[in-house]
Amino acid sequence: MSEHEGRNLAHTNDRSGLRAVPRRAIAQAALTAAAVLGLAWAGVRYVFPLCAPGVLWAGWLAAAAATCALLVGMRRAARKSIDRTVLSQKQLDGIIRSTTEAIITIDAAQRIVMFNPMAERVFRCPASDATGTPLSRFIPERYRGAHELQVRDFGMTGVSDRQMGPARVLYGLRADGCEFPIEASISQTGDDDSKLFTVVLRDVTDRVKAEADLRQSREDLRALSANLQQIREVEKSRIARELHDDLGQTLSALKMDVSALETRLAARAALDEGVAAQLARMLGLIDRNIASLRRIAARQRPVMLDDLGLPAAIDWLIGDFTQRHGIDVNHDVDTGDLAFNAEAATAVFRIIEEALVNIARHAHASHAELSLRVTDENCVLRVGDNGIGASALPAAHGKSFGLIGVRERVNALGGRVFIDSMPENGFVLTVILPRETVREKESQP
Repeated sequence: MSEHEGRNLAHTNDRSGLRAVPRRAIAQAALTAAAVLGLAWAGVRYVFPLCAPGVLWAGWLAAAAATCALLVGMRRAARKSIDRTVLSQKQLDGIIRSTTEAIITIDAAQRIVMFNPMAERVFRCPASDATGTPLSRFIPERYRGAHELQVRDFGMTGVSDRQMGPARVLYGLRADGCEFPIEASISQTGDDDSKLFTVVLRDVTDRVKAEADLRQSREDLRALSANLQQIREVEKSRIARELHDDLGQTLSALKMDVSALETRLAARAALDEGVAAQLARMLGLIDRNIASLRRIAARQRPVMLDDLGLPAAIDWLIGDFTQRHGIDVNHDVDTGDLAFNAEAATAVFRIIEEALVNIARHAHASHAELSLRVTDENCVLRVGDNGIGASALPAAHGKSFGLIGVRERVNALGGRVFIDSMPENGFVLTVILPRETVREKESQP
């Protein structure tokens, strides 16, 4: 500790009353001695008025000896008190010097009276330069007024909202003019005439940077997820188009050729029963392949989603789901005059698709409810079932990537997801999307 800092600590202790202890003890001892000697002399004179002067003096000397012994005892007690005070002060100094937190003490005028070694390192300023200067020099200018008001209010009320913790990050100013984030807490000691405020603070630059990096990483991952979903939709559209246009047309042409061959053979002569049956099987096989091709292409991406819009695509999806799984779905879709943009229409369609897949795989339900309503501010989608509830959540057995995908789609549109599930009471998925983000923007002329 520097000599200047030591003088400041001594000054702090004077103001807190630690140095006044021996002075009070000596004064009390002197008064007590004088009182004892006076009482002794008066008592001897009163009790033994007829005694010889030598006896009186002997009594008075005995009282004086007792008083001296009392003074010696009081002096020793005062010395022990001083020793304990000095020891406590040394311990306090050791704690202040060795702590990993920066500690600054200011007076009622908000001038620095103590600046510990960690504060020197944090603010890059020696204690000899900091002591006696206003604390505002270590606060960015835009925060100085609020800080001074905060300290004054704390001095009057003793209540402050500045506590250590990640929820409250302030900013400090180093001696070289560099700003940095801190956490701080404040306390006060002394009376109204000599209040001292002690600020304990911590440099959280590394933590704030790590949090910023984490937020950026999450944003990058969400952007990557959105890009992957977009690429996936583009790929599904391409596959559906190629299946429909190339393979579908090839199968249709093959069917036409087989039908023409059957007609030509029948015109020349009566067909052999075996040949006729074989041609019929070929035509039936071609028809089944065409139907399967259309179904696969539609499941990749329904053509009506792009051609007829979201309500028509939802109708097709529910019909296909009921046919495949035998689960009745009561649906109510009312979008009013809202026209969904392509991204939002795809997202809502895939969310409904994932919710229905979850019902079919996990819910053991016999009935489901689906509603899509549009208000003045939001688009609200709700999908529920009468299944087994919480145990139907795949997250109970592992990661639910389907629900993670739902959340990512909703987050990309600035919406919110709510899941309500209780054992034996079914599963309800509610999605709220801002109307402004889902509507088709009017094209500029």
